[in-house]
Amino acid sequence: MRGLAFQDYMEKNYCFCCGSWNERGLRIKSFWDKQNPEEAVCEWKPEPWHGAGSGQARYILNGGIMLGLMDGHSVCTALADAYRREGREIGSCPKIWYVTAGWERGRFLKPTSLVLPVTLRARVKEIDRKQTIVECTLFSEGVSKTTPVDFIAFRADHFGQE
Repeated sequence: MRGLAFQDYMEKNYCFCCGSWNERGLRIKSFWDKQNPEEAVCEWKPEPWHGAGSGQARYILNGGIMLGLMDGHSVCTALADAYRREGREIGSCPKIWYVTAGWERGRFLKPTSLVLPVTLRARVKEIDRKQTIVECTLFSEGVSKTTPVDFIAFRADHFGQE
């Protein structure tokens, strides 16, 4: 048993990619890798409606979904890392929030099957006072399906608090 995922600590998170409160979202679950604690890992199983189109493409994972998975996992990795650096449990007060600022580099290397699970691996590359850069790669069948993508996350501590 792995325990709670990063997302399980985040109350009222309705994000389409990483929000555990969004019943129609992707609802990813991210954890620190026990073998490599500087890396966060997420395993996710696509559904038929996550396909790329018609014909043979209906068996291929949609590129927008792939980018969304990587984005959600990267933002949650930045957030979990910030709490860890402060020696606090994710979601404890005062709250820390991150939002996506953008992404750099990266491209799809080959089609990704809609039938098999995907694994996301992310690690923090750079931190400053206002932003964190996280490198993320998507794998399927043990093979990298993307080049590493740098996601830039802005720290927005008061964003979304009620």
